[in-house]
Amino acid sequence: MVASILEILKYILPSLVVFGTVYYLQKQYNANQYQLKAMELKAQYSKGAIPLKLQAYERLLLFCDRISFPNLILRLKTENMTAKQLKSAMIIAIQKEYEHNLAQQLYTSGKLWEIISTAKNNIIAKLIETGTGQNMDLDSADSYAQSLLRDNKNNSSDMLSLAITAIKEEAKIILDV
Repeated sequence: MVASILEILKYILPSLVVFGTVYYLQKQYNANQYQLKAMELKAQYSKGAIPLKLQAYERLLLFCDRISFPNLILRLKTENMTAKQLKSAMIIAIQKEYEHNLAQQLYTSGKLWEIISTAKNNIIAKLIETGTGQNMDLDSADSYAQSLLRDNKNNSSDMLSLAITAIKEEAKIILDV
């Protein structure tokens, strides 16, 4: 009886060793194939994402241009408009532009989006700050616009310039320029 058990073990043990080895090798092979496929998909995605990222950077550059004081004034100021009306129209236009471009943050770094949001908030804060203490209902939009443009020229640390520079730098990374 012991001899027959030893005879059976003589065949089973090598079979178990071979099975274990094959199982381990197959598991490693499958894991490597999975990683290879994942890398291929990632490379394929990144090729397709580059045009989308560049388009996002274009949209954000356009956003920065559209919320600059000179462009807002040219686009929104009308005859017989009060300073208060112009200020409200500018704030609404900036907010709408921002909301329109909100999805672009999917294609940018968190830091770049933070710079763009800060620039937008600083522009709105500057709009609110300019004309404070004046009677905005009686002042003309022309005097308010002049104040904005004068303050804009004196402001050497322009947040929009910083945002534009950050957009260009991030785009350069993608283009490997």
